[in-house]
Amino acid sequence: MTARSRDRELPQLDDFPYRMSDNVRFADLDPNNHVNNAVYASYFETSRVTLMKDPARGLIPPGQAWVLVRLDIHFRSELHWPGTIELGIGLVKLGRTSAHFDQVVFSDGVCIASARAVNVLVDAVSRKPAPLSEQLTADLSRWWRRGFAEEAPTSS
Repeated sequence: MTARSRDRELPQLDDFPYRMSDNVRFADLDPNNHVNNAVYASYFETSRVTLMKDPARGLIPPGQAWVLVRLDIHFRSELHWPGTIELGIGLVKLGRTSAHFDQVVFSDGVCIASARAVNVLVDAVSRKPAPLSEQLTADLSRWWRRGFAEEAPTSS
């Protein structure tokens, strides 16, 4: 029997505009023979980086970079090897210098884990936070998670 979280509002994969598939690797397992909790940060990183670093999407302006400042993970169910996973990511908030994303890991239609990732745009040289431009805000706008209204940037 697999332990599962009993949340009333489980994320739905269809709510996430960017999705990709990945494999569970044998090396992902811990002594309990399920995917180790630390590995989920790598799964979430894979979808975030794949979305953000594609030059065709325009999500990294020249001379700037994104840094992860917070990652809150909710472990909802065990995951085992072998298997495949579906990763989803969607924008839920824009700040003055930040983008907040909800992320999920699904396997066989079950939400295994979800996370909130907060990324701050920084100047590549000074490493100080940089305001989101109108162009960057427009480029990010196609990645809103379903159910989250686009709002004006706040002070974060």
